[in-house]
Amino acid sequence: MAGSRELIDLVLDAGSWKSWDTPPPTDDLDPDYRAALTKAAERAGTDESVVTGRGLVRGRPVAVIVNEFAFLAGSIGRNAAERIVAAVRRATAEGLPLLASTASGGTRMQEGTPAFVRMIDISRALMDHKAAGLPYLVHLRHPTTGGVFASWGSLGHITVAEPGALVGFLGPKVYELLEGRPFPPGVQVSENLAHRGIIDAVVLPEELPSIVDRAIGLLVDPPVAGTRARRTDEAHRRRSAWESIQLTRGPDRAGVRELLRHGSDATVRLQGTDEGERDSTMLVALARLDGVPCVVVGQDRSRQTPATQMGPGALREARRGMRLAAELGLPLVSVVDTPGAELSPEAEQGAIAGEIARCISTMASLPVPTVSVLLGQGCGGGALALLPARTTIATENSWLTPLPPEGASAIVHGDVEHAAEMAERQHVTAFDLRDEGVVATIVAEPEGDDPRALATAVAAEVAAALRAQLG
Repeated sequence: MAGSRELIDLVLDAGSWKSWDTPPPTDDLDPDYRAALTKAAERAGTDESVVTGRGLVRGRPVAVIVNEFAFLAGSIGRNAAERIVAAVRRATAEGLPLLASTASGGTRMQEGTPAFVRMIDISRALMDHKAAGLPYLVHLRHPTTGGVFASWGSLGHITVAEPGALVGFLGPKVYELLEGRPFPPGVQVSENLAHRGIIDAVVLPEELPSIVDRAIGLLVDPPVAGTRARRTDEAHRRRSAWESIQLTRGPDRAGVRELLRHGSDATVRLQGTDEGERDSTMLVALARLDGVPCVVVGQDRSRQTPATQMGPGALREARRGMRLAAELGLPLVSVVDTPGAELSPEAEQGAIAGEIARCISTMASLPVPTVSVLLGQGCGGGALALLPARTTIATENSWLTPLPPEGASAIVHGDVEHAAEMAERQHVTAFDLRDEGVVATIVAEPEGDDPRALATAVAAEVAAALRAQLG
């Protein structure tokens, strides 16, 4: 298990660490407890269960709070809590991104409730830090339990954990003693938390410096000049509406993954709602699209099948991305590419209609630059959920409908044979949407186009639109 000193040396640039800590007061403590603290300090090599300070990560300044588990199991007493609050407040005052690395059993039992309630002070300071638009990154180490996980360990904009780490609210040993049976294995493990959408990723120790560097770079570095060329070809109606629909349904069509792969200079994927829900049909990421940092929320065409439709959880993930953009002051880019939201009893009971409404209202009222991209399929309320933006860009063959054309045909004609006719009658194409004032720009798709080239051109167009909004 890495200690605080090892972690600081691993993540920060050599020689850049500057401690913010002063010796904690011990005069009013019980003599036996004071002796236990002295012994803990000798064993751990630190004077408390947390160390705080600032340093550089590949040249970028960052504030750091690190648990030291060897000091009374990393438990948080009053002095440790006050040290954390002071560090968060100082990071906010100095405008620094904050990295916290936890390894703790929770509240210090020797101090009880007076220490326990200090978790509120820590949380309040962190919310003020986030309200100032400053990043908060969390790294969960083995073990992280109790009040630490239930407060400052669960408030990060981005949260990662080390492999195999025990991470949970109640320690399994305590559970077994209280309940008389063992806690089910595999639940409180970092890999399961990532799978469940509670944390964003499981990261090897040697990967941590790169992840922190990339994340902070995306969150604090300003836009840079783009390197991708915008298409100057004039988009025109090369195909009928029905032909475009069939083309966008093909397996080789560029999707949001290609957009990030070929259009982003740096990407950090996020997973889940961070509230215990994950739907792989929605992709959320921090990205630098052709030089412009932003939050991307996109419907992943490669994950949407008849068996795995886009459910309400996917839209809750999208709203997490929208909240991140608002909190961090980053532009939001939404990518519309869906055959439609899930139609099932489970989706209805999961509030699919409400989630569509909340996505629309949230995105329509975001205080940051917003660009939506009609990349391919745009079917129903699930597509409309990600459409509201200050600027909408569409690819030449993209489309938007209230229902699949087959569904519209079934309603109007009582069969699906008139789908092509309905597509024309309902004005679903990118050109129709431009005529209606919904779409601002259409990206041409010339003959011989391929997914990489289209994704690159779309990224360049999105970046240009964002730069225009950023001024």
